[in-house]
Amino acid sequence: MGGKFKEVIDDITHIAHVELLTPKLEESVLFFYESLGLEIVKKTENKAYLRCWGDYEQYSIILKQSDEPGVGHTAFRVKSPQALERRVKAIEDAGIRGTWIDGDFGHGKAYQYVGLDGHLMELYFETEKYVAPENLRPTLKNQPQKFTGRGAAVKNLDHINFLSSNPELDGDFAENVLGMRLTEQIRLNDGTRAGVWYRSNNKSYELVYTKDATGSTGRFHHLALSVETNESIWRAANLFVDQNVFIEFAPSKHAINQTYFVYVYEPGGNRIEICSGGYLVLDPDFEPITWTEEERKRGQAWGNKTIESFHTYGTPIAKVTAE
Repeated sequence: MGGKFKEVIDDITHIAHVELLTPKLEESVLFFYESLGLEIVKKTENKAYLRCWGDYEQYSIILKQSDEPGVGHTAFRVKSPQALERRVKAIEDAGIRGTWIDGDFGHGKAYQYVGLDGHLMELYFETEKYVAPENLRPTLKNQPQKFTGRGAAVKNLDHINFLSSNPELDGDFAENVLGMRLTEQIRLNDGTRAGVWYRSNNKSYELVYTKDATGSTGRFHHLALSVETNESIWRAANLFVDQNVFIEFAPSKHAINQTYFVYVYEPGGNRIEICSGGYLVLDPDFEPITWTEEERKRGQAWGNKTIESFHTYGTPIAKVTAE
């Protein structure tokens, strides 16, 4: 009783879409459509816009042709035009100068800036809500699109995990400048934090920074798409086996945030997580949960160890120079 309460900044609503770079555009599009079950909303010569069936905006993922895999930009939607102006001022007051763009397919003007470790971020408010064509019109008026059941049938864009040379700095910026709220963190024996999980709403997390063991900057760890049930994850894994999709981490349960998962690589080389579960944060003065180095060595929720490639593999692939 009577503890300190920090009034939160409440300008960001949710993760809106992620642009993934792929050197194999056509193969990546086919994977997201056939294996994961997204719908293709728009396609150009070097880009494809795809949506999860439960997301209310036009699209959840942009796939863009590139020489290397990785993440292009990550967009968050804010709560109002005024909220957008407030966050832009806070970003520029923190010493970062971004750029206003007129918008993109499906949304209005946006502010893009490069984060401390080199990740390109985007904030916007004005958006075009999705209206399903006749063949995808749902029976239930309170869902944006028909459930087709194709592939893994992913429902929502869930979260993004960036590799960072300094997760603490990136995390502090997300908290103090953007107004994201810390839910869980890993603190190593030397006092540094190797992983930080942030939320902008009642979901336990949408933005994660974890330590890049290669020392590289600006890399991408994974993008997560959610399904409705844990059984949907097992079903997806069975589909991936028959489709010769590389499964990096077989279905299990995370200790941090308690999400169930399976991890695969899409054809361009980017890591994708199919997830479900997790928890909601309803407590207005929720205290962040800290995991020690010893606790994390225990592994995941059911005791299986985190695979080694989780600490080193990211996109673009790190350039290792022999000494």
